[in-house]
Amino acid sequence: MARRLLAAAALLGFLQVSSSFDVKDSTGKVCIIANLTAAFTVEYKSNGQKQFAHFFLPQNATTQPHSSCGDGNTSNPILALSFGAGHLLRLNFSKTVDKYQVEQLTFRYNLSDTTFFHNSTEGKVMEASQKPVIQAHLDTEYRCINSKHILMKHVNITFSNVTLEAFPTNGTFSRNTTECSEDMVSTTTVVPTTPKQTTAKHTTSQVPTASPAPTALPPNPAVGRYNVTGTNGTCVLASMGLQLNITYQKKDEKMGLVLLNFIPHNTTASGKCDNTSAFLNLTFEKTKIIFHFVLNASSDKFFLQGVSVSTTLPSEAKVPTFEASNNSMSELRATVGNSYKCSAEENLQVTEKALVNVFNVQVQVFKVDGDKFGAVEECQLDENNMLIPIIVGAALAGLVLIVLIAYLSGRRRSHAGYQTI
Repeated sequence: MARRLLAAAALLGFLQVSSSFDVKDSTGKVCIIANLTAAFTVEYKSNGQKQFAHFFLPQNATTQPHSSCGDGNTSNPILALSFGAGHLLRLNFSKTVDKYQVEQLTFRYNLSDTTFFHNSTEGKVMEASQKPVIQAHLDTEYRCINSKHILMKHVNITFSNVTLEAFPTNGTFSRNTTECSEDMVSTTTVVPTTPKQTTAKHTTSQVPTASPAPTALPPNPAVGRYNVTGTNGTCVLASMGLQLNITYQKKDEKMGLVLLNFIPHNTTASGKCDNTSAFLNLTFEKTKIIFHFVLNASSDKFFLQGVSVSTTLPSEAKVPTFEASNNSMSELRATVGNSYKCSAEENLQVTEKALVNVFNVQVQVFKVDGDKFGAVEECQLDENNMLIPIIVGAALAGLVLIVLIAYLSGRRRSHAGYQTI
């Protein structure tokens, strides 16, 4: 979940802060209050080719004129955030006897806005919606500091640093808090050994009591080299570190998080290829990940279209067997004959509960010369990371120049104030 940005300000993502919004009725009573950060990834077409726009919810987004506190039993409160040239993020709230929730999340976006959608050839207004898992007890604030990914058709929204409350009693946030599952998970780091598998656990408590020292997260996985051979020789060549990240429900109804690093020398690779499709199957102990690459013949590019995951969860899991897949991706894209490369960590979203994290990835599909990668096509993340120090350096240089000019100007005025006797 939020990760490629188009503008220089977005490249300095560490400066992005939460935006604050509220919705009031005709008497001035607050019915919704929210602080949040939202990052958008939107798929669109430019001259028939898939493109991706990446942008933040700007701080100048406004709740007018589409927000509403509803009308008693006939309609519910709506937080609607307008920004840019016709973009609208809408959260429809509802409540039960003891809880409130976001009943529906809708994002309407205007593809004719060239600020976000460069060279878009569609030029129409699109809409995507989803029922997210955002709910809290009445008279408590909903808090979610960690990233929460909402997947919709052609749209991925990542919320973070969220504090919101619907139906607040006094127009401000309540003192009590309902945490999201992403913030209250217990982490199980699966450490593969031979012949048995051991686990180390760190549980984040929901009450302010003393807790044991946190277990360190596993280091970045080692990079392995894998290949698939077809009738015409090597058809998939891949080099990457692999980490599986799964959120699951435990028998006590709490949430758990398992992190598993693939160990290359204990991982077996298999697969198959034809002229337009290729599968790379990687199996490590009881876990299997299948990467499905396809060929776009019109653009002569390959890309990752699907990822499937199957594994066995820890014994504390309510459902011990986990399976998930996503066949509507468009990742790791490069021209046939070239290789896709990304030094930065990339997070492949399989479902809301499953991520495949790849590190230092380089992959080439369909047209491979033996065991050698072709010309490199760098990922956007690496290009952004290269620009960040340049932008920061330029900003610092500009600041130094401004201070120097101000200093020299001050000295000149000071000398001008003395008279010769």
